[in-house]
Amino acid sequence: MTLTTLTLAEPLSSTPDLRSRGDLWAVVLAGGEGLRLRALTREMYGVARPKQFATFTGSKSLLRQTLKRVTLLVPPERIVVVTQASHARFLGAELADLPAVHVLSQPSDRGTAAGVLLPAHWIRARDPHAMVAVFPADHFILEESVFMGHVAEVVDYVREHPDWLVLLGAPPTDPDPDYGWIEPGLRLGWAGCGAVHQVRAFREKPSKESACRLFSLGCLWNTFIFTAGVAALIDAGRACVPLLHDRLVRLAVFAGTQFEAWAVRQAYLFAPAADFSRSVLASTLPRLAVARLPSCTWCDMGTPERVARTRSAQAG
Repeated sequence: MTLTTLTLAEPLSSTPDLRSRGDLWAVVLAGGEGLRLRALTREMYGVARPKQFATFTGSKSLLRQTLKRVTLLVPPERIVVVTQASHARFLGAELADLPAVHVLSQPSDRGTAAGVLLPAHWIRARDPHAMVAVFPADHFILEESVFMGHVAEVVDYVREHPDWLVLLGAPPTDPDPDYGWIEPGLRLGWAGCGAVHQVRAFREKPSKESACRLFSLGCLWNTFIFTAGVAALIDAGRACVPLLHDRLVRLAVFAGTQFEAWAVRQAYLFAPAADFSRSVLASTLPRLAVARLPSCTWCDMGTPERVARTRSAQAG
């Protein structure tokens, strides 16, 4: 089973509002097509719908659940939703009551590296000293206050160590080869009550045999939730995907002008496609760390099987 469920710890905050300092921005990744769930969403809605705009549990879509969770820590005016131009017909209803949220519409799909680095460049042009927390829009998380309290602690750690990119790692419940796997190394310090370790190795979707070995070694699943200083994140892009960086870095000239959307379209015409996990996280980044998630219920709703198990668990 791939639903990470552990005994609940004490909440990290007694109030639902964990709002961080004014230097923290959130990036919500909502640009995927959700191809593996296309048959399911077509059955549910009569048309194919990207999974982030589908409601699998409760009354809110995955994107709405993510935004509700993120606003516990970051106010709407510092939240950037990254989507595709082709998703415009779905997005309006999702953001109707959140007019302050920024939307970056990508002209085409250039992979998750562009999905992460485009908003990083956009944010740096407006706030050069920003902290950035990145959240995929396809997660199910039950104990949202506990979870976001831990994110706040990791942000505080990175604020003191701004050159580091810190991933959140989930304790695995089985050797699922469909996740990225993180092997923790040397302990660097603490984020609240949780240890922060340097990443010894990162494996994106390993073979079944490798996943079994990683599971036996006590490695962690990559949630693809991470935090970094905006400058460090852009530096990682420069080092690992230089051709993409070369296209995106030019956008700063047009930031806040009437030509900004045009500049993004031009950048994407020639930008290479790249996967952030394979191109950046699995590279030899010297300052990549992982913080182990606290006791909580987390699942990446990436496959029909995970959706079915999560819905069954909720119904039970």
